[in-house]
Amino acid sequence: MPDTSLFTPVTLGSLTLPNRVVMAPLTRARTPDSVPGKLQQAYYGQRAGAGLIITEATNISPTARGYVYTPGIWTDAQEAGWKGVVEAVHAKGGNIALQLWHVGRVSHELVQPDGQPPVAPSALKGEGAKCFVEFEDGSAGQHPTSTPRALETDEIPGIVEDYRQAAVRARRAGFDMVEVHAANAYLLNQFLATDTNQRTDRYGGSIENRARFPLEVVDAVVEVFGPQRVGIRLTPFIELFGLTDDEPEAMAFYLADELNRRGLAYLHLNEPNWAGGDITFPDGFREQMREHFTGGLIYCGNFNAESAQARLDENSADAIAFGRPFIANPDLPERFRLGAALNEPDHGTFYGGDETGYTDYPFLDNGHDRLG
Repeated sequence: MPDTSLFTPVTLGSLTLPNRVVMAPLTRARTPDSVPGKLQQAYYGQRAGAGLIITEATNISPTARGYVYTPGIWTDAQEAGWKGVVEAVHAKGGNIALQLWHVGRVSHELVQPDGQPPVAPSALKGEGAKCFVEFEDGSAGQHPTSTPRALETDEIPGIVEDYRQAAVRARRAGFDMVEVHAANAYLLNQFLATDTNQRTDRYGGSIENRARFPLEVVDAVVEVFGPQRVGIRLTPFIELFGLTDDEPEAMAFYLADELNRRGLAYLHLNEPNWAGGDITFPDGFREQMREHFTGGLIYCGNFNAESAQARLDENSADAIAFGRPFIANPDLPERFRLGAALNEPDHGTFYGGDETGYTDYPFLDNGHDRLG
């Protein structure tokens, strides 16, 4: 596919990407102390050929956690660890954005500071939701989530400040962009959705009220990075961890209008097919989204090179994000460009462990670039 637009530059905000093959955020659970290290430098450095790397979801605070072995961005050590990752990517000419994450109710007292319950817009447990905890014997595994407590109105500005401070650290670490994680049934998505948000204060009820907290987070992050270096990820229509929404399309378009007014660099829309079936958008949704949001549009969801190019050709997307293909193919853009065969990912090594299934997948020359 050497002559297709998938491999041409594209501008998102104030950043020009060398191609339109974006690496989607992928939780890999390989930072036992929550501090990225040499293993993460190698992993992300190997994938610097992506037009943009969006990091794995990164906790903004100790109370934002729902999964052990995931990285954070609230301490000096974490900031320094991410700085090493950024330098490894930049050394190979790549671009990298940090995804800012708070899980909300998708957590458990075992993961929270001092054994406190997790927080959420309302005290509603996610039916069937599981988080990833470390047990007393030192083993780790899935565990049903706890019933959360509802955030008090006067607590919400403190979480907004956590996002802002995380953005400050991300900027000091040298990230090119940040992405606000408002998808996949985590905290910001919980505020957006009708069933998880049953508040009666200024953060609940109407579409405008349910969107207030996520937009306050966006505004705080924009104060640090400027709007042209900030993106956001959304999952309209998703039903995950017990979350459902009666007004997904109306909320998506309202958010798009508000984000467009703020001049955000990009809107990243996820159609996950790992949530119990393919999640696809209604007819006309993408065309309408282009009318509501004039910045960059990234779509993600089980694409291959041909279907990605088709989305670009119809002008509903400016770039396409790939998740699992990037796990097994550190040189994915080059493989797409040459029409080369793809390595198959080992699902058994997706989460946790060492370099096996992380930095040891072969490149096209059958070599292994363990040093990044």
